[in-house]
Amino acid sequence: MLIGVAGRGWYQEEGKPAQEMLPGTVIHIPAGVKHWHGAAADSWFAHLAFEVEGEHASNEWLEPVSDEEYRLLK
Repeated sequence: MLIGVAGRGWYQEEGKPAQEMLPGTVIHIPAGVKHWHGAAADSWFAHLAFEVEGEHASNEWLEPVSDEEYRLLK
């Protein structure tokens, strides 16, 4: 689970459009879902991350986001 605290950022699951993250935004990430998150190009970003322990659970990161993909996020 991610909770936006300050600034502006992005969250994206594999195969889905990116979602803007602002203070107060809560994102639930099911186990095994490939994703990435980070600051917007024009902002810093702070967030809280909570991991819930579970059997056969894992965190799956997407491959690095290209500069071109990142620049397209508005």
